[in-house]
Amino acid sequence: MGVTLWLSLASIPLLLYLYVRSNDAKIARLTPDAALFAGKRWTFEAVNQTAATLTSPSSSLFSPEELSPKTGRRYIVVGGAGFVGGWIVLHLIARGEDPRRIRILDIRRPIRQDLLEGSAAQVDFCQVDVSDAAAVEEAFRKPWAHIHDGPEPELTVFHTAAIIRFYERDESLQHFSDKVNLFGTQNVVAAARKVGTSTLVYTSSGSVSVRSNRFFRWPWEGAPEFFTQPISDDDAQVPKRHEHFFSNYAHSKWKAEKFVRAADRSPSAGGINGIMRTGCIRPGNGIYGPGGDLMLGPYLHHKSNPSWIFDILQSFIYVENCSVAHLAYEERLIELERGNPGSNPDIGGQAFCIADAGTPVTYREVYSAITELSKGAVTFIPLSATAMLTFATLVEAYYLARHALLRAPTPLATLGRLLPALNGDIVFLQPSMWSLTQVHLIFDDSRARASPAEGGLGYDGHITTLQGICKGIAEHQKNGGNSQQRVIAGHPTSDLGFDLVKAEKGVEEVIEKLGGGHKVDAKPKVAELQY
Repeated sequence: MGVTLWLSLASIPLLLYLYVRSNDAKIARLTPDAALFAGKRWTFEAVNQTAATLTSPSSSLFSPEELSPKTGRRYIVVGGAGFVGGWIVLHLIARGEDPRRIRILDIRRPIRQDLLEGSAAQVDFCQVDVSDAAAVEEAFRKPWAHIHDGPEPELTVFHTAAIIRFYERDESLQHFSDKVNLFGTQNVVAAARKVGTSTLVYTSSGSVSVRSNRFFRWPWEGAPEFFTQPISDDDAQVPKRHEHFFSNYAHSKWKAEKFVRAADRSPSAGGINGIMRTGCIRPGNGIYGPGGDLMLGPYLHHKSNPSWIFDILQSFIYVENCSVAHLAYEERLIELERGNPGSNPDIGGQAFCIADAGTPVTYREVYSAITELSKGAVTFIPLSATAMLTFATLVEAYYLARHALLRAPTPLATLGRLLPALNGDIVFLQPSMWSLTQVHLIFDDSRARASPAEGGLGYDGHITTLQGICKGIAEHQKNGGNSQQRVIAGHPTSDLGFDLVKAEKGVEEVIEKLGGGHKVDAKPKVAELQY
């Protein structure tokens, strides 16, 4: 009996090991159906040849002639001190807009060097928390610089601000995401209408259509149900129930998007024809590039990066492609406002998915390119997706238990306050991340790329992911390895953010503390930005 008991106990680690290996084979592989969307794999030769062609001293891969034409309008860019919003500001200036007619609304002043020099230094700035309706309206009503006599030109608003709490999926925590993403958006739309905005373009998210998944598979089951997800603009793909969204963030962005789209043709005090036209852009998963991205920059800073998504295929979006899509939508809406003869189909109040030119790529290809172009300085350590999901489940259990205690009556609330909050990057390591990064996401942006006559945006985001990755690395190296990183912060809580790299980095910290032997680089000083 004793021998049988000991053999049974000894078999448990073996069974767990076999389960982890079996489950990893189901959730961490490139499946045949996903591989159909992949193009020619990147080779070291292709990576180096592409990098050699991107030697221009300009940080932009778009010439002014490739941008939408100058309008002479006034512009408010909500979140303009950040990543996507910052590039919209730079593109507006590059195409000839007067920087004195551009205003940034953001939680913090710009710290990006390209927003602090040249013509960009003339851009007006208002420090605003978008969840404060009165502050937002005051910033919108602030008088503009007097440039010449006559009526002020029309006003366009780009709303790029968001708080990205991708790691939360419990509905009891939804209000944390809604505060900025939904109610903040409502404040922006209300203020825009009061000051006579005629055009408003909102940065939604391609993740609104991403379905949650169950990644712990029974031995007799195959891959998760939504392991490969081709995503288009079709609203029928958007989940109908909260638990089907990959996280609270995605649900909040969907609610905000619906609000913006419903505001199309709503009364506006001084808009053309007395109305405001609106539209939404849904960027593919993983906006990256120079200016403070959440993927490429942190990888380059951290040097040693644990990962468990090597063979996951996804459609990325280079930040300038993303900016160009916003400008293209503005151009289409202005055409509709002016009612040009033979005008194109009315695409106001719609949403368009966008992605890089070319085919989606695997993270393995991205990792190999980074390692190659960094001459081996940046490496990637493979870990088990199932083992890390197990750890993430424990992190989430603690996180939810503490929040539940904090909401409970005394004395349970007192106990909750005694429990330490999850600090550092480890808070990002929760199961909802798997539903965004452990699945093959293929974004179809063909409708956005269609001509205006066909009901499209005429979007010409011509940068491929290979070009974008090479450019991002080149800019990082040009700046002496000091490219800006973002930390999503700025609201009264310490555990905010969106960064797969941070979640992976949190794992590395745990490995180091457990004596795993991997050296953890000192964390670089980063700017805390809300948007």
